Amino acid sequence: MFRKITSIWILLFVVTQVMAQMAMPVHFSVKQQQTSPDVVDVIFSATIDKGWHVYSTNLPDGGPTSATFHDEGSTGAKPQGALQPKGHEISEDDKIFEMKVRYFEQSVSFVQRYKVTDKEYHIKGYLEYGACNDQMCMPPTTVEFDFTGKGPEKAKEPEKADDATKKEEQAEQSDNAEKVDTAAMAILPVADSTATDSAMLNTAMVKGEAGWWAPMVDELKAFDGDAVTDHSWLYIFLMGFVGGLLALFTPCVWPIIPMTVSFFLKRSKDKRKGVRDAITYGISIVVIYLALGLIITALFEAQTLNSLATNAVFNIFFFLLLVVFALSFFGWFELRLPSSWANKVDNKATSTSGLLSIFLMAFTLALVSFSCTAPIVGLLLVEASTSGNWLGPAAGMLGFAIALALPFTLFALFPTWLKQAPKSGSWMNTIKVVLGFIELAFALKFFSVADLAYGWHLLDREVFLSLWIAIFGLLGLYLIGMFKFQSDLVDGEPKPMPVPCIMLGLCSLAFAIYMVPGLWGAPCKAVSAFAPPIYTQDFNLNTHEVRAAYTDYDQGMAAAKAQGKPVFLDFTGFGCVNCRKMEAAVWTDPTVAKKLTQDYVLISLFVDDKTPLDSTYTVTLPSGERKTLRTIGDKWSYLEQMKFGHLTQPLYVLVDNDGRPLTGSFSYKEDVNAFLEFLDKGAR
Repeated sequence: MFRKITSIWILLFVVTQVMAQMAMPVHFSVKQQQTSPDVVDVIFSATIDKGWHVYSTNLPDGGPTSATFHDEGSTGAKPQGALQPKGHEISEDDKIFEMKVRYFEQSVSFVQRYKVTDKEYHIKGYLEYGACNDQMCMPPTTVEFDFTGKGPEKAKEPEKADDATKKEEQAEQSDNAEKVDTAAMAILPVADSTATDSAMLNTAMVKGEAGWWAPMVDELKAFDGDAVTDHSWLYIFLMGFVGGLLALFTPCVWPIIPMTVSFFLKRSKDKRKGVRDAITYGISIVVIYLALGLIITALFEAQTLNSLATNAVFNIFFFLLLVVFALSFFGWFELRLPSSWANKVDNKATSTSGLLSIFLMAFTLALVSFSCTAPIVGLLLVEASTSGNWLGPAAGMLGFAIALALPFTLFALFPTWLKQAPKSGSWMNTIKVVLGFIELAFALKFFSVADLAYGWHLLDREVFLSLWIAIFGLLGLYLIGMFKFQSDLVDGEPKPMPVPCIMLGLCSLAFAIYMVPGLWGAPCKAVSAFAPPIYTQDFNLNTHEVRAAYTDYDQGMAAAKAQGKPVFLDFTGFGCVNCRKMEAAVWTDPTVAKKLTQDYVLISLFVDDKTPLDSTYTVTLPSGERKTLRTIGDKWSYLEQMKFGHLTQPLYVLVDNDGRPLTGSFSYKEDVNAFLEFLDKGAR
């Protein structure tokens, strides 16, 4: 039953992600408003989803897609003046485009005025706009309109075309109508096909026999679905399990284990009952911590947890929380719950019997060990919550609780192991201090998210790496015994560090030295998932740039066919900020650059390329809407949506030279290791 429920949740999650890719984050409506007999305003009104923004008008060349107005042969009226944006316009400097950009959030209206010159008018055209969020951008999108109306009485009558002209227009409309019926695929060339009739091309596309243009939405969805189910839960569970093991070896937990196990074994003359009680005690620990994870899961929806990953306020709170935990582990102060809580629970456990008493004893352990387990549990819940996985906190707490409960059960089953277990000592304080350094390092990761969100530039990449070099350098010196905290002193004298600590200290020092070249732009792949993106670094000697060999889909696919290589499809845009970030932070890595240029045929398709097509075509989108393709960018945007079911940039898809996906898609994520793993999957 549990597996069925789990499968349903996974399916719902995958469907939600796919729908999110296809959903339009900007919702436009358009109307005409005749303000006087000879003036008509065309008003485009938009509501913008949270986290997205729409760019304003007249942005400089080389930047994001500006909102622009296009008139298409209107009669009886002429556009008057420029397109006027109305709303709260935000202006800021964009470091990627090196210019000031202007955009709108939540809502915006664009107004284009027409001057009516005839008694009857027919106005027709479209608005083109660009929209982005912190992770991706939409391709340039159009909002079309077609209105008619009456002008002033004193205006001249509209000119009437003669019969010959009418017949010519009717013939042209007939040709266009025929083109529209088949244009959904007429612009799409078919590999190795001799078919010339557009109807035949349309039939081939429907049957999926059109070579590298054939739709692959379901195939890619299957790969992406596997990627979702393969990750997160197992990763977070294992992270929680490791956290539970670390919590065991702290001064608050380890000394309690032999006392508790001995109590259960001596409590009953029946050894089996003692073992059963100890196992029940372990299960109670699992229930208590799992309940904590389930409470977090119940309080927040999937969308809320996902938003925590980029929410600046929450990330600042997490940063401060982890700093407090780190200082506690360093011995500056001790986190304690009111002692009366533990005493009351302990007294209740003593006065009761049966399963309830055992559960209350487990709850007493959770309260007494709070000062040691709270920082580990806190870090785990923060990481799980910001992972975007709705059940992440529950999975993490399950792993933590199993690891914490395991020794109580094992020592109850095998009592002789207690004699071989290490005795309590100063080594437990060493573990606390090491965990303090790790908490402090992770805290900087969350401050970095807030810093990037607000554009403070307080923690750019070189500053982040400098702090991490200092943290892990000090950790290494601590482990080899070069300095001590007050809590490490025994009778006022430091104790020599054991050999395992010295070896770990050398590893920490080596890790600190490894990060030093990153101050000059080295990729430092081991920390790329934590450090700010490389474009935030002011001084960068790594200027290697990767450019696509092809910017035309058919030419690139033909080349891949001839070379027998797989294809790296890059759906990008000249005005896509996050595309430039990926290219600067990930593509410049030497290993990534080598794989992109040697293992694949790299094709970059710019969805905002304004080069006109030879002819315009009207196509039907999956939503049932009709769209006119006018430019090369429109063509690549349509390809992305129809073939792969996506509509945002950047989008990276690995396909064979017949156009079939080799693995799931990859979007904006400045993680060199994850990107290399993605490339390796396609090259197998």
